[in-house]
Amino acid sequence: MAGVDVLQERLEKLRAARATGIRRLRYSDGKEHEYRTDAELAAAIADLERQIAGANAPAKVVYFSSSKGL
Repeated sequence: MAGVDVLQERLEKLRAARATGIRRLRYSDGKEHEYRTDAELAAAIADLERQIAGANAPAKVVYFSSSKGL
């Protein structure tokens, strides 16, 4: 998974593209993607927001306990 800074950069580009009506984006890593509809663009934005939120979430700790049953 890409770092949070890379995800944030992609999110900003997607939001700017959606605001201006641009459908084709080129990212800093050289990849290019064309979105056919506004719904695809919105879904990509939502996905990036979820990824960023998940990367910033605190780690969950699970403790296990066991016994021999007696």
